[in-house]
Amino acid sequence: MKKKISRRSFVKKGLGAMALASLPLGLVEISWGKNNPQNFTFAYISDSHLTHIKGTEFVRNFDKGLKKAVMECNFMSPRPDFVVYGGDLAQLGKREELEHGLEIMSALRHPVKWVIGEHDFYLDLGKFWEDKISKTTYSFDHKGVHFVVLNSILTYDSWMKKWKTPQERMSNMARLDNPNGSPFMVGERQIKWLKKDLANVSKDTPIVVMSHSPLYKIFKPWNFWTDDAEKVQAVLSPFKKVTVLHGHVHQILYNQIGNITFEAMMSTAWPWPYPVSYTQKPNQVPKLTVFMNRADPFHERDATGWSILNLENGRVTNHYKLWENKDRVLRYDEKLGAPVDTLYQDPAKRIPPQEHY
Repeated sequence: MKKKISRRSFVKKGLGAMALASLPLGLVEISWGKNNPQNFTFAYISDSHLTHIKGTEFVRNFDKGLKKAVMECNFMSPRPDFVVYGGDLAQLGKREELEHGLEIMSALRHPVKWVIGEHDFYLDLGKFWEDKISKTTYSFDHKGVHFVVLNSILTYDSWMKKWKTPQERMSNMARLDNPNGSPFMVGERQIKWLKKDLANVSKDTPIVVMSHSPLYKIFKPWNFWTDDAEKVQAVLSPFKKVTVLHGHVHQILYNQIGNITFEAMMSTAWPWPYPVSYTQKPNQVPKLTVFMNRADPFHERDATGWSILNLENGRVTNHYKLWENKDRVLRYDEKLGAPVDTLYQDPAKRIPPQEHY
């Protein structure tokens, strides 16, 4: 890496709660006050897209990204209680790719919580994943926080029946800008499960939801989109402090809808460009509920680098340290009820919330 943050500097900041993320991973420390035994950290790795070529040969660059994530995670201080893998371990869902990913991840010295991605799912519809890796829907409690993992990359039966072979189905879901693709969804069964899971959880309990696709609608042509996102948001809306962490988009994205803060985690494989709205002016990004100051979409290192997340009183503050880009901070503003970027701290420069697609 060209730009580093010393571990000593990170620990000395004394913030209420932090997360540290490089190109390969994010580290989150949740704190409920000084000397509180409930303080803890967890790391986040996502979107490695390990690609099998032939025999024992895999795309080396993608392998290196995940190996670096594992190495840095093992040397992190403070030590994370667990690691989240945010989905798309494989590129085409092959058994070889998933087994190769498990072999690399086995070097981690921490327990892993798994989230499935569409690249892991659509070849065998998650059979290998559920047999060898993890359930795709589950929840757990950890030191005062309720965590929920959702399989957000399901789709319509009518689309599934279009393809003659699993390989056709996988290849048509794996492309970014694909007219043959289909929107993702959580589905009624999981939403019913979510309601039951949260029924006995106090509305004051911080909720962290982890999905692969964003649980709001960003840009449909690229499937940065979950069709029934509003239904999931409705289940989460009664809780006072909700954070949704997701992968899939390979770029820095954030949003605020009601009490729900959305944060995208970066990829270990490559950064995607920002979406282009074909119905608007060229290169204009889709409207969002929170205006975003974006890094240069034409820069090869856009959306890679370091990120430090603070969860103070259950709210997320994100300190971006992008490679060869100016540092900036995204902080939840209680008065506005939304994240505010440091480059837009002047109220005169703030852009009112806009309707999203």
